Amino acid sequence: MDLGLKGKTVVVMAASKGLGKATALEYAKEGATVFISSRNESELITAVDEIHSKSGQDQVFYQVCDITRPGDIKALFKKVVDETGRIDVLINNAGGPPAGTFEKFDDQDWQKAFELNLLSFIRTIREALPYMKKQPSGRIVNFASSSIKQTIDNLLLSNTFRAGIAGMVKSLSQEFGRHNILINTLGPGRIGTDRLSELDQANSQAMGIPLEEVQNKAKSSIPMGRYGTPEEFARVAVFLGSEANTYLTGQALIVDGGMVKAL
Repeated sequence: MDLGLKGKTVVVMAASKGLGKATALEYAKEGATVFISSRNESELITAVDEIHSKSGQDQVFYQVCDITRPGDIKALFKKVVDETGRIDVLINNAGGPPAGTFEKFDDQDWQKAFELNLLSFIRTIREALPYMKKQPSGRIVNFASSSIKQTIDNLLLSNTFRAGIAGMVKSLSQEFGRHNILINTLGPGRIGTDRLSELDQANSQAMGIPLEEVQNKAKSSIPMGRYGTPEEFARVAVFLGSEANTYLTGQALIVDGGMVKAL
């Protein structure tokens, strides 16, 4: 299947590692021009080199961007438009907020999580929309969590703001469908990333049991019996952002091996 991505411009946020980097790689394999961003320049340089090597695509670029800083976001999108004149696909992504329950967090914790996991998405979409509206089409994919379908214990901040993403997406799909801009939420289940390793380690310490026991218990709750890979998640993100997707918008989808039981 031709995904229609050759020559398209794709912006992937928080893409120096994990799901963001895996997604950028899959877009590069499809011949897209890819811009990746994160706060860490050395990690970005390494990621660009890796994507070049694995994809054979040399149209991969980076820009340092702290997604909690509006000026950084504006500078990123200015660079993309200055160099390519268009934005076809926006992949929104951000690191997860701290784990914990309600009584652990003060106003500052809530504010930081809001700025990282919801306001940053609002700001990037605001920058991308004017260009997408001038084009025949646009695609926006917002990475969230399986908690958009079923909340996760001890992840109150994530549960709150990931749900906010899904609500925003549903509303925006109504507003911008007439411009052929398709926007969806994509949530990972238990995908083998550094973030998942950190959460498993935290659960191991909190419960006082070995890490392997935590992981085995988690895998037993997944019908497929294993954690997913970043590549498996990324391939779904590529479809949603491609020209192969022409009618799927406003949806909240999860890639979880059947783990979540909610409808």
